[in-house]
Amino acid sequence: MVSRLPGLALRVCQGMPMPAVSPRRPHGQPADSAPPLRHDWTPAEVEALFDLPFPELLFRAAAAHRHHFDPAEVQVSTLLSVKTGGCPEDCAYCPQAQRYHTGVDATKLMSTEDVVEKAKQAKAAGASRFCMGAAWRSPKDRDIPKVAAMIREVKALGLETCATLGMLSGTQATALREAGLDYYNHNIDTDPEFYDAIIRTREIQDRLDTLEHVRDAGMKTCCGGIVGMGETRRQRAGFLRTLANLPAHPDSVPINRLVQVEGTPLHGTEALDPFEFVRTIAVARLLMPQSMVRLSAGREDMGDELQALCFLAGANSIFYGEKLLTTGNPDTERDQALFARLGLRPMHVSVDADGHDHGGTVHADIVAEAPAARSAGRPCAA
Repeated sequence: MVSRLPGLALRVCQGMPMPAVSPRRPHGQPADSAPPLRHDWTPAEVEALFDLPFPELLFRAAAAHRHHFDPAEVQVSTLLSVKTGGCPEDCAYCPQAQRYHTGVDATKLMSTEDVVEKAKQAKAAGASRFCMGAAWRSPKDRDIPKVAAMIREVKALGLETCATLGMLSGTQATALREAGLDYYNHNIDTDPEFYDAIIRTREIQDRLDTLEHVRDAGMKTCCGGIVGMGETRRQRAGFLRTLANLPAHPDSVPINRLVQVEGTPLHGTEALDPFEFVRTIAVARLLMPQSMVRLSAGREDMGDELQALCFLAGANSIFYGEKLLTTGNPDTERDQALFARLGLRPMHVSVDADGHDHGGTVHADIVAEAPAARSAGRPCAA
């Protein structure tokens, strides 16, 4: 039987100095009882995990999850779109691309005052991490001071901070870090060999370069992708293998299930089998056992049973609130009822406004949406 964790939880971040033992680990399990983290997975090894009998795969993933986390705790997150629509990219899944007619109107960057007000509401609702998303290919240098001001003000509320703004230069990443940004989200989206079928306005190396800039600046990374875009199982394995073989595992791994938005090229794509989605969650947990594995876009269409299987398979983070950028999300009452049915509880964290890069924080993230965007898809360039 696994004992409960204390209220204070530590983020484990590969490549950064951290305590030898994380209080998130259930009592009685030594730090060296788990296999070392790997960054050298072969295609055959990852595909073999996907091919395991479903009960065996879930058993292994649940065991890995239990070793590093309290299986009854789920990180609760919310996300605010501070600048919606008008993105010049051609990501085939994205309703925020200006070239597609999806009903998402472009908006200007929100004011710092409005962002802070949303952050206060999010904190009052129980969030401990505030993530700000902007539909840019990459921010202009003149945008960075505006976002930095948002970060500083949100930080002053005692919230952890996260941003997803598109590609960053090294100088921009450093400026955001100096403003107090804890996490930067930049997804690789899919398997490198399938990438050109989804996006042509940038190379996957551009995404990897941004992740390198973020790591070099000393921030933590949030990096995942989307499944159900027409890729094969082998390509799903390649997507997760690419993440697991990064120089440092992402601290958070959002797994999005494609939200099909009318007007985007992927509208009408055959839906991914639900058990295949659960397999993807389980393999992500096995490859990156110390990372938060997050159910992101697509959760609105998931039944309670599917979400329960995902938690069993090692998912331990969700986006909480009515909107996920331009994608619908289950409302908070439904999530609270699901947690009650499953005996789950939100993960508690400790955050201070000054020492944003300390070991006493686990992250939780945050939502509010432009009214014109309420019927569409998921973040652009996230």
